[in-house]
Amino acid sequence: MARSRKNKGRTGEADEAAEGKRKRPPSPPAFSAEWFRDWARTLLVAFLIFIFFRTFLLATFVITSGSMEGTLLVGDFLLVNKTSLGAPIPFTNARVPGYAEPEYGDIIVFRADHSPGLDIVKRTVGLPGDTLRMERGVFYRNGVAPDEPYARRNPRVLDEGDPRMQWQLAHLIPDPERGEYEPTRENWGPLVVPPERYFMLGDNRDESLDSRYWGFVERGKMRGRPFFIYFSYDRDALRPVKFLTAMRPGRIGPAPD
Repeated sequence: MARSRKNKGRTGEADEAAEGKRKRPPSPPAFSAEWFRDWARTLLVAFLIFIFFRTFLLATFVITSGSMEGTLLVGDFLLVNKTSLGAPIPFTNARVPGYAEPEYGDIIVFRADHSPGLDIVKRTVGLPGDTLRMERGVFYRNGVAPDEPYARRNPRVLDEGDPRMQWQLAHLIPDPERGEYEPTRENWGPLVVPPERYFMLGDNRDESLDSRYWGFVERGKMRGRPFFIYFSYDRDALRPVKFLTAMRPGRIGPAPD
């Protein structure tokens, strides 16, 4: 009797499995119209997810100059957190609110006013309302020289002026004893940072085109903070296929600050 019930139970399970197979809709044949529609829907969803991540959450950035040498190297590939400062909403002047504001020492990727469409990475050294100046290569903020262990200077590089620095005239603190203002890379200011503007410098001070040359950065142009190096290679290495043979796996990990 027990064996009969057991066999009957197995028979019932088999019948249910067969019924499930009969009810399952058949897969569309390969390369049919329905097959193409299914793949198109899958690709569209994947594309929309990708756009959402790139627009509001993450961006990528590649270091192509030595202006941040010592902290970020040429050939570093970075992931940028766009949520911290708030991502811009495409085709509008609005932004998704972020959870932080730029602070002293923050490394930030931003859009350049002097070169539309170009993204730049520099370090935040001046906030709205700060008084900034530089004397003989030493940076002063509100009368005090902050500790800058990341800053690099080469004493063998001669100080130079640049006509692009004349924008500073509009933001100088008035001084009746000052003669003609002739700013140089290592001697300029004092300047006052306007509201909603930030002063950015490269860590490699002698090799960086930064706020000294092209002015303040608007808050709305800031894209986010680099937080992870996902690939790195030595672009100056004398090797074939440098992308593979000159990799720097030791740099992969959290981005330095």
